[in-house]
Amino acid sequence: MLAPVVPNLNQHVLAILDKCNHLNHLKQLHSYLITLGHAQTHFYAFKLLRFCTISLSNLQYARFIFDHLRSPNIYLYTAMITAYSSQPDHRSSLLLYRDMLRHGSPRPNHFIYPHVLKSSPQVFESHCTELVHTHVLKSGFGGYPVVQTALVDSYSRFSSDIGTARQLFDEMSERNVVSWTTMVSGYTRLGEMGNAVLLFEIMPERDTPSWNAVIAGCTQNGLFSEAISLFRRMVVLEEGNRPNQVTVVCSLSACGHTGMLQLGKCIHGYICRYGLGPDSFILNALVDMYGKCGSLKEARKVFNSTLKRSLTSWNSMINCFALHGQSDCAISLFNEMMHHGDNVKPDAVTFIGLLNACTHGGLVEQGHYYFSLMTRDYMIEPQIEHYGCLIDLLGRAGRFKEALEVIKEMHIPPDEVVWGSLLNGCKIHGHTDLAEFAVKKLVETDPRNGGYGIMLANVYGELGKWDEVRKVRRKLKDQNAHKTPGCSWIEIDNQVHQFYSVDSSHPRTEDIYTILESLVCLP
Repeated sequence: MLAPVVPNLNQHVLAILDKCNHLNHLKQLHSYLITLGHAQTHFYAFKLLRFCTISLSNLQYARFIFDHLRSPNIYLYTAMITAYSSQPDHRSSLLLYRDMLRHGSPRPNHFIYPHVLKSSPQVFESHCTELVHTHVLKSGFGGYPVVQTALVDSYSRFSSDIGTARQLFDEMSERNVVSWTTMVSGYTRLGEMGNAVLLFEIMPERDTPSWNAVIAGCTQNGLFSEAISLFRRMVVLEEGNRPNQVTVVCSLSACGHTGMLQLGKCIHGYICRYGLGPDSFILNALVDMYGKCGSLKEARKVFNSTLKRSLTSWNSMINCFALHGQSDCAISLFNEMMHHGDNVKPDAVTFIGLLNACTHGGLVEQGHYYFSLMTRDYMIEPQIEHYGCLIDLLGRAGRFKEALEVIKEMHIPPDEVVWGSLLNGCKIHGHTDLAEFAVKKLVETDPRNGGYGIMLANVYGELGKWDEVRKVRRKLKDQNAHKTPGCSWIEIDNQVHQFYSVDSSHPRTEDIYTILESLVCLP
């Protein structure tokens, strides 16, 4: 018996989709359409497929719908490829594109290429981008701005192809703010901040995403002062482009790394004033900023105001306590997390915080317990940071035999963090023979780092090996090895002042040294 015909089927189907919230509901609608003889109607198939991928995040049933269409059109292919590239399941995205080309129908259009190009560098690196670029040119869509922008983005994923990306960008006949931002993002992604800022400064127009691209790039590449300067410019000069959640998260990160508590508080006020929260990313960024700036009371206040705490929220607060030596608070918070109702499970970052807390508190047995808990109960493979914390913990406690045993059993080669942690323990306990071994390993790791050579010379001096001291110093001179200078900074009147060891570049250097000399002369 045929199902009753609905007068306005399109509206009826859309109304049912609005009420769907479960896969079974969608299956019922799909079955209903089949009984009406609309199993192959592209409009309904497209609506079902999009709802399945966007609202239900069920690619398996979406692909089931797609595979049962006799001749899917370009819009259905685009919808399925878009879903795969967004998951991300880049391999399936490219395989479906390949199948479409092999069938010879439908023919690609300019809407499908951006999604294919999003997946290309993730599977076959730049070679795949070149292949898709060839298809673009053959199909006659090489002059479309949306396709050109996607090509710029795809090529800029690799340092070897950034020149190609820039050439394509320069050759574009119509460059809009999205194209400019894409090129800026390509430079920031590869750490070429000089080129990124230069391009940003000559942009004919800017929007909030373009500001975010350069601010985020500065933050991710360690240029925190520059990120803060750009944020201030955006707020003061570009009133039409108001900072959004991404802007404030990046700026809060820069404040945390530079210790700019007052500016961080101002940004917090800005968030409240313009209603950018509550947002989990912003709340986590605020906790991290207050914690790194030493304002643990404010960090805990923001943390407590978070209604639904994600693992990142817990990790941020645990790491804040660990960073400032409040081991008991960090461990207590971890126990609270484990008994909380959100069913949050610790990850590798959680255990770095816990091991750091144990190191600062000298809790050797507790640290051993957490390391074992991580590997045995949660099956988390230890990374170099975990080993570094454990070696630091054992070294500070003078348990060098155990520390060397851990290094011996590591599944990854020890790096500067591990040998530096061992050396730190040797210095505390005056273990000069083992210190010599640790420094030699550091020198092997990075022979051009003059700081390690100076450490080795100092250890030889303590052992009375003066001939070795002279050899090391001569080698440092011959290699022209450098030592990274120590750096500190202080915030005064919302401005950060940086100082390097033996630095005289500050405009008030003379005043600073005058004050220092007067302090030295005090009884």
